[in-house]
Amino acid sequence: MSCKGDRDNDPGTKRRVSYMYSPEYMETCDSLSKVPNRASMVHSLIEAYGLLQHMAVVKPHVATIEEMAKFHTDAYLEHLHKISQDGDNDDPQSTDYGLGYDCPVVEGIYDYAAAVGGATLTAAQCLLDHKCEVAINWAGGWHHAKKDEASGFCYVNDAVLGILKLREKYERVLYVDVDLHHGDGVEDAFSFTSKVMTVSLHKFSPGFFPGTGDICDTGLGKGRWYAVNVPLEDGIKDDRYYQVFTSVMQEVRALFNPEAVVMQLGADTMAGDPMCSFNMTPVGAGRCLQYVLEWQLPTLLLGGGGYNLANTARCWTYLTGAVLGKTLSSEIPDHEFFTEYGPDYSLEISPSCRPDRNDTKHLDQVISTIKGNLKNVV
Repeated sequence: MSCKGDRDNDPGTKRRVSYMYSPEYMETCDSLSKVPNRASMVHSLIEAYGLLQHMAVVKPHVATIEEMAKFHTDAYLEHLHKISQDGDNDDPQSTDYGLGYDCPVVEGIYDYAAAVGGATLTAAQCLLDHKCEVAINWAGGWHHAKKDEASGFCYVNDAVLGILKLREKYERVLYVDVDLHHGDGVEDAFSFTSKVMTVSLHKFSPGFFPGTGDICDTGLGKGRWYAVNVPLEDGIKDDRYYQVFTSVMQEVRALFNPEAVVMQLGADTMAGDPMCSFNMTPVGAGRCLQYVLEWQLPTLLLGGGGYNLANTARCWTYLTGAVLGKTLSSEIPDHEFFTEYGPDYSLEISPSCRPDRNDTKHLDQVISTIKGNLKNVV
């Protein structure tokens, strides 16, 4: 499955990449009830394709409460710690902190949050220390969590923690979110600053979670015009998505001129995801990623959504190959989770036969509005 940029002179062949992994980290992430064993499935496929030998495999540290408190409130973290010890689902305070319905209280949830937060911080530190040009934490990318509440399966906003870490050195950090859902937690965290620009392409439709991210949401105060939202409808495919992505990102780069990038690559946009919304394949996501990598800035890559577990592993493995400039064979190699990839046992994901609800004229208008808004960035 070749991807754009697989030439001999592709920087991917020389790119230094750090990859967050340890058996303990995988085990902790596998326990997340919404995506059981997903972390191990992703890692096992990356390993089966022989990609680990081309990256520095880094054991992530577990975040301290002080490190997580750079964004989250002490009260939230202390509550998470308290209920996590016994999996107490009946604490009346929990609902105040967004815990319950879509962020269930399970034993060990604090350890999970600290592990994910710590891995993204470790990845950011690798970039700060010039150990790599690209750092990867596929088990991260939990972009909905707020400073004092869990939301949308996210208990810690590791993306925010990673951005804050990069801000210790880099004046302007760009956050790019191509998950199906709006990156609301990250946008909220930085809505008042001009030092971090957030760009989110997502499904925007009445009743669809989280309900934010309209085109007119552009940031507040000093951060006005530094939040960019690209609302999309169901059924969008690779080519059109890439066209919208590049139109927006070209302007973003020219006017914001970032010094580092954090990119969240949620795989719930893929055809075959239970969300049944977008109609993308890893090739489309890979082209978007390559576009950003060509800027040759320190880049932190995170996972996110992705509820068809085999397709999520296909997507992030393909993207890992793209970062490294490696073309991967179409046949899924034999490995622990091989049977999950039937009936075709192939790396490709085929788009489904669903209509693209995005009207060309409307998309042109969206891009034009965003370009107009970005002209205000000084």
